[in-house]
Amino acid sequence: MSASFVLVVLVPLAVTVFYLFAIASDQYISKAGFAVRAEELSSAADLLGSLSSVSGTTSSSDTDILNEFIHSQDMVERVMDHIDLIGAYTVPSFDPFFAFKPTGEIEDLVDYWRRMVELHYDQGTSLIELRVHAFRPEDAQAIAGRVVEESSLLINRLSAIARNNNTRYAQLDLETALARLSDARQALTKFRSENRTIDLEAAVQGQIGILNSLEQQLAAAKVELNLLLSEGLSDADRRITTERRRIGVIEDLIEIERAQFGTASESRTGGLNFSSLAAEFERLTVDLEYAQQTYLKAQAGLDTAIAEAERQNRYLAPYTLPSLPQSPRYPDRLILSLITGFFLLLIWSIGVLVYYSVRDRR
Repeated sequence: MSASFVLVVLVPLAVTVFYLFAIASDQYISKAGFAVRAEELSSAADLLGSLSSVSGTTSSSDTDILNEFIHSQDMVERVMDHIDLIGAYTVPSFDPFFAFKPTGEIEDLVDYWRRMVELHYDQGTSLIELRVHAFRPEDAQAIAGRVVEESSLLINRLSAIARNNNTRYAQLDLETALARLSDARQALTKFRSENRTIDLEAAVQGQIGILNSLEQQLAAAKVELNLLLSEGLSDADRRITTERRRIGVIEDLIEIERAQFGTASESRTGGLNFSSLAAEFERLTVDLEYAQQTYLKAQAGLDTAIAEAERQNRYLAPYTLPSLPQSPRYPDRLILSLITGFFLLLIWSIGVLVYYSVRDRR
């Protein structure tokens, strides 16, 4: 039993202690603390006059995204653009367990990165603590600072994407309304150009005035004819024939002017048909008014969307800057030695129990 105890417990424990205290390199830990804040400012109409309320919250989804991003290959590549990670993690000349062994594959570096970078989230306080391990204090601090900066850039990008999504559909509605308004204005301009009239209502009133004037002249001519006939003049009298010719001309003119208020088939050639023109003008005017109202609503909707997007802002708020460690905190040699000894002793004990149990059954 003593030989097995030496082989199973003492020898492995001695090798472990020798490795931890003689070979394993010291690791320094740089700590940084931050939180993801989301501010929502309520409009003045919801509160008192021009006052606003600010509420700061932390979105759990943002924290989850940040956790995945910090341990991702993307983060490793971004940090490598500014810091030599391979050089920082291969500083120990010989450390087969804790030091990084370069293989030339980014996946291996990402796996090692996840061992050296820890992220702790406190559900109660919504605070996040970053712990970065490295073999030199300045490397730990530099890596932690770069991680915090890249995390802040990520939150800014997420905030920008959210603002763009909030305003994109409102912008599309505004563009559609603007195109409709432009088409309505062009149609009305084309109508006025083709019919050579700026104000159809004024043109109609002028035409009605001409028609009223002709009717007054017709009435006067008929009165004059009746007066001549009452004097007993013959139909061959020059004044009677002239007056009747005048009445006929006025009646023809009245018929022509009235035809312009009838159907298109009744309108004289080359003349305006005010009934159809009025219907077309009214349709174009209604389309223009509707397009103007739609445009104003779309513009107001965009302004509201922009205001709401500006009120909802997310940002990374650090409460502790990356520290410069003064003494190594890892590996904890004594604790690791005790844990190793405990498990070795446990394995040896189980083996001894199994051995005696099998021997007693024989």
